[in-house]
Amino acid sequence: MSDIGLVETLKESRPVFSGAVVKLSVDTVELPNGKQATREVVRHCGAVCVLAVTAQEQVVLVRQFRHPVGDVLLEIPAGKLDMDGESPEQCAYRELAEETPYTAQSMTLIHKFYTAPGFCDELMYLYEARSLTENSELKADEDEFVQTVLLGREQVKQAIKDRSIQDAKTLIALQSWLLGGE
Repeated sequence: MSDIGLVETLKESRPVFSGAVVKLSVDTVELPNGKQATREVVRHCGAVCVLAVTAQEQVVLVRQFRHPVGDVLLEIPAGKLDMDGESPEQCAYRELAEETPYTAQSMTLIHKFYTAPGFCDELMYLYEARSLTENSELKADEDEFVQTVLLGREQVKQAIKDRSIQDAKTLIALQSWLLGGE
């Protein structure tokens, strides 16, 4: 398949906001038909998320309040790629140890995906962590309050079925885990 007839060309980018987590710009693009359009774009440093699986075949999840949605969500551990020189894999090890009592012996990249490509360039790296040990000495960031939750396969299936899990990265990771184990 060819991309001809699909690609938009950036003509101008006007910065609107620059914060600690995101930057917002209003871009003018030329469409494939020669007309112009405006795109509001959120720029993000990228992130990792970790599908951590214990020796007992339970996934390690965290419960935390998410201000933008005003609710407590059940998620896999995750965090921003915001430390200079830190690779996505190193970030995955760190985030797992900061948000849960676990460390991992191995991290395997499962997938990379865009979280909301209609308006945001955030690229997320999904890792699977294995050979877990409950020995982390790291703590969550001072503005993070999390609770660790362990779920087995049947519990995960039920949580997805009853919509207890509403976070996209977590749904992607858990569906991948469930598909890989059958």
